[in-house]
Amino acid sequence: MQTDQSRPVAYLTSEYPKFSHTFIQREVSALRAEGEDIITCAIRRPQEEALTGPEEREEHRGTFAIMERARNPLSLLADIASIKLLRLGGVLSALKLAVTERASGLRGLIYAFFYLAEAMVLARHLRRANVRRLHIHFANPACTVGMLAARILRIPYSFTLHGPSDFMDTDQSRLGAKLTNAEFVACISNYARGKAMAHLTPDHHAKLHIIHCGVMPARYTSAPPPSGQNILFVGRLADVKGVPLLLEAFSRLRANHPKAALTIVGDGELRDELQANARAKNLTDVRFTGAIGQSEVAEELARSAIFVLPSYAEGVPVVLMEAMAAGRPVVTSRITGIPELVEDGASGFLTEPGDIDALTQAIETLLSDPDMGAALGQVGRAKVIADFDIESEAKRLHALFTAYDAGTSPDQVRL
Repeated sequence: MQTDQSRPVAYLTSEYPKFSHTFIQREVSALRAEGEDIITCAIRRPQEEALTGPEEREEHRGTFAIMERARNPLSLLADIASIKLLRLGGVLSALKLAVTERASGLRGLIYAFFYLAEAMVLARHLRRANVRRLHIHFANPACTVGMLAARILRIPYSFTLHGPSDFMDTDQSRLGAKLTNAEFVACISNYARGKAMAHLTPDHHAKLHIIHCGVMPARYTSAPPPSGQNILFVGRLADVKGVPLLLEAFSRLRANHPKAALTIVGDGELRDELQANARAKNLTDVRFTGAIGQSEVAEELARSAIFVLPSYAEGVPVVLMEAMAAGRPVVTSRITGIPELVEDGASGFLTEPGDIDALTQAIETLLSDPDMGAALGQVGRAKVIADFDIESEAKRLHALFTAYDAGTSPDQVRL
C-alpha cells in the first residue's frame, strides 16, 4: 500500500510517558531525529507530579489521552457519532473483530465494547491528525484498542512485542489475532520472535522483525568502575525483580566485604517491606533512593562498581543496557532474551533465577577482582554500542515504516 510519508505516525501505549518505559520516549525522540512526525497517544497519562524531568513533562503535555476524553459523555458521543458517519464500514468491521477476538465469558464481551468505544475516540483523533499508520508498544489492552482503531480507519498498524507479560494468558489477550492483523511486528529479541512464531502460521513469519530496545551510550561515562565496592540495583520494587534475593546475597557478603554498599533505585509496592527486611538484617549499608530521573540514574551508575538485576521474568531489560553502556559488569538472570544481551563470563555473569548461592558467588567474584569487573564492563559497553544503540535501532524501525509504506515486505529478520 502506497502512502504519503509526510503524514504522521501515531504511537500508542497504555501510559505515556512512564518512568519505567523511558525507552519508548527515547525511541520516539530518535525517530523524530530521523525525520518522522510522531504524535503520541496513550490510554491514560500519569500524574504530572510523578514525572522526573523536563523531557517527560514536555511529552506529557503533547500526548493525547483517550480516557480523559472518553470520561466526558458528550465528547465520547461526539467521537462515536463522527466515526459512525464517516467510517461506518470500518466501524462495523471493527465491531466484528472486537466481538470475534474477545476474551471468553460475559466479562470479555463487555470489555470488547469498552475497547471499541476507546478505539472510536482514538480513531477520531488519528483521523484529524491525518496519520498514515499506528505503532503500539506491548501486546496488552492498548494493542487491542489500537488494532480496532486501525480497522476503523483502514490504516496499517504494527507493534513492538516485548515479554514476558505479552506471553501470559495469550488465549484471553488474543495475542494471535493481534499478530495476525498487524502489518508487521517489531520483536525485541529472538526469544520474543520465537514466541510469536508459535502463534502464527508460517506464511506470517516473515513480518516478524528484530528491533531492539536501546539506550544512548554517549549519556553514560565509559570511565572504569570506581575503587569502592558499591553494588547497584535499578528497577520496580516488585516481586518479579528478585530484590529480597539480592538483600540476602548482600547479607551473606558483608563478612568478607565489610566496605561493600548496596543502593536500590526505584519504587513500587514492595518498598516498605524491603526496607523493613533490610532493617531486620541490620543492613545499614543499604540505601533506598526511590524513583529518580535518568540523569540521576547515570550518576548512580558512575558511582557503582557492579550492577545486579536478579529478576525472575524480563524481556531484555533496558536498565541492563544502561549499566553496560556505563561500562559496569552485570550480574543477572539467565532468562528469556537476556542471554542475547549479556554473555556469561564475557560481559557479566548469568545465574539461574532464584539461585541464591550462584548469585552470591557471582557478586563475590566481582567484588574480589575489580580488574575482572572493569574488563567485563568494557566488553559489555562494546556490545551495547554495536547492537543496542537507540539511534541505530530507530533507523531500523524507520526503514521498516518506509518499506511497508511503499508496499514492500522486507524479508530480513533484522535490517
